[in-house]
Amino acid sequence: QVQLVESGGGSVQAGGSLRLSCPVSPYKSSYYCMGWFRQGPGKEREGVATIAYNGNTNYTDSVKGRFTISKDFLRENLYLQMNSLKPEDTGMYYCAVRRRSYCYTMRTLDFDLWGQGTQVTVSS
Repeated sequence: QVQLVESGGGSVQAGGSLRLSCPVSPYKSSYYCMGWFRQGPGKEREGVATIAYNGNTNYTDSVKGRFTISKDFLRENLYLQMNSLKPEDTGMYYCAVRRRSYCYTMRTLDFDLWGQGTQVTVSS
């Protein structure tokens, strides 16, 4: 099974930026929904942003206006640009693929494929 491998995490101060990446070339010709999730300390995994095959995006309220999900021109990489980071954004961030075209969901159980995660730490 093809694995998803996230990169780009790190430690930043509040107000800083990070860009997460996840190669998704095995799925570039598909109609699949893709997304980013995170799990903070002592918290359940939650959806952050999703992007449909046609480019339509959805965000959880807490990141709207600060985070941007995108795919590159050839749809080989999934990105999450994170600006104006806050300490509450701290957590493990996961790339995920839902092998369906319907993308108006951020439930973890609706996504089939997962990466191992990349740690994001935001200090105040």
